[in-house]
Amino acid sequence: MDFKRQIKTIRTQHQLTQAELAAKLHVSRQTISSWETGRNLPDLETVVMIAQVFHVTLDALILGDQTMQTKLFKDGNQTHRARLNLAAAIVFLLGVGSFLFEAFLAPTWIGANGILHEPFFFLLPVGYLLIFAAFIILCISLVHRLLHK
Repeated sequence: MDFKRQIKTIRTQHQLTQAELAAKLHVSRQTISSWETGRNLPDLETVVMIAQVFHVTLDALILGDQTMQTKLFKDGNQTHRARLNLAAAIVFLLGVGSFLFEAFLAPTWIGANGILHEPFFFLLPVGYLLIFAAFIILCISLVHRLLHK
């Protein structure tokens, strides 16, 4: 049984209107209508809430409907890619931050014997390493996107 029939069956078995079901799930009545007509599908969080509220298994809600399975896998892949992109951005900003700190904020001085003292000299290679790591993470995200289209 596909998801649109599943959700309608659950609603009618519990003698709920679309508005009452929407209130239980914290969505609009139009959202319930779009699920029942097959125009849209809920996200994974909502599917879990439906299963908990109406005491049905996720298998019963998902495995009977190939389009629901495909949507949930797609949502999961998008979330994974978004996390990879966020990680890359954070690592890149840390790399740039280490360059900026070393260039503008780190104390440097020339000692009496003419030797330059830079206590944070290691931040330059760390900055390069972090920027390279961000590039690698972005490449992994791109490969992941290409493999899971």
